[in-house]
Amino acid sequence: MRDVSFEIGAGERVLLLGASGSGKSTLLHGLAGVLGGDEEGEAEGELLLDGRPAADVRGRAGLVLQDPDSQVILARVGDDVAFGCENLGIPRDETWRRVDEALAAVGLDVPKDRPTKHLSGGQKQRLALAGALAMRPGLLVLDEPTANLDPQGVADVRDAVAGLLDRTGTTFMVVEHRTEVWLPIVDRVIVLGDGGVVADGTPADVLGSNGRRLAEAGVWVPGIPPAMPAPPARPHGDVLLSARGLAVERLRGLPVATGVDLDVHAGGALAITGPNGAGKTTLGLTLAGLLPPAAGTLRATEALAAGAGPAPWSWRSRELLTRIGTVFQDPEHQLLAPTVREELEVGPRALRLGEAETARRVDELLGRLRLSSLARANPYTLSGGEKRRLTVAAALATRPRVLVLDEPTFGQDSVTWAELVALLAGLRDEGSAIVTITHDAAVVEALHARRVELSG
Repeated sequence: MRDVSFEIGAGERVLLLGASGSGKSTLLHGLAGVLGGDEEGEAEGELLLDGRPAADVRGRAGLVLQDPDSQVILARVGDDVAFGCENLGIPRDETWRRVDEALAAVGLDVPKDRPTKHLSGGQKQRLALAGALAMRPGLLVLDEPTANLDPQGVADVRDAVAGLLDRTGTTFMVVEHRTEVWLPIVDRVIVLGDGGVVADGTPADVLGSNGRRLAEAGVWVPGIPPAMPAPPARPHGDVLLSARGLAVERLRGLPVATGVDLDVHAGGALAITGPNGAGKTTLGLTLAGLLPPAAGTLRATEALAAGAGPAPWSWRSRELLTRIGTVFQDPEHQLLAPTVREELEVGPRALRLGEAETARRVDELLGRLRLSSLARANPYTLSGGEKRRLTVAAALATRPRVLVLDEPTFGQDSVTWAELVALLAGLRDEGSAIVTITHDAAVVEALHARRVELSG
């Protein structure tokens, strides 16, 4: 991010937009004073909060990160929400009153002694927001706070934030690709682009007069949908995976979803949907052969197993590589290599593909997912949306027959969303099976996916 200039007055409510990789998250980290010193990067100009360098007034801004896992600090829910208040020296009784209020506001209806490691990704997102709300910051900055939430959770979080702003007059900035969610409560939109701030004004002015131009640059503009892929070219094919009466669990003896019946077909798409905490991610990991079933049956047909046996959880890692690929909910949980290019080479090298074929696959994926300019970058320096595209590309590099993706469109602008969905639709039409765990209804529609709804 370079040449960005603006001023935000006390009490303003700002929606920060821009294409994937435009620097939105970096700006929020700077406002919260957590970018680090000169040894971690380069900085020009000033970033002031209440007239002072933002790094000198940490605690004045409450930040909810794009990755909620990285913001979980303590082992129990109540302690985690209380952590910020305790660091600010707020009295014990007042701290715990705020903890109860914050948990209720974000709709995280779990005991305060619930281990944080038992929460789903969406529940951790609510937890992180509760911790920020409890601190009563002068500036609240949120980085894609609803990305992994179910529709009710999205409404709960937006309403909780609106209530806080109405009561306290807190200054507010949010980065979110779901533009329409926040438009009812913001009074200003700032758009970042290659030339710094490319638009700044009221929502009506920015998205009305500049809507078409912004949409072409990747900004999600209400009323301008992204390009959608064509319907499936042919009916789906053979069953590759079959589940009957399946129960799944992360912790032994604590199933999170039971009685699941489904078939995964070659050339078809399956969408696993449902509320946060219903077991969607755990079901996806079980279908991918990374967790054993808790009960019931999960069987790979010979069309998929190809001699490896009917139980995917018993397959060796190399047997999984070409049969079932997995994209985790948190991209950082599967990054292995020091550069983007080498990350894409991990799978092909494990399969002992030749240098020419490896290079061909990697170059194609870098181009298709707009990562070519980042080929030599460290994966951990990428934006959240870029990391998501990288992990999808890494899974595709081994050409698996089944691809299980957990929230594959998280962090994408409208252009990269369309390109990613088109790539998945192309794989489906070539005969691969796509299993997506998603709260993004547009993905279900775009892939013409059969829906499996978990009730929670």
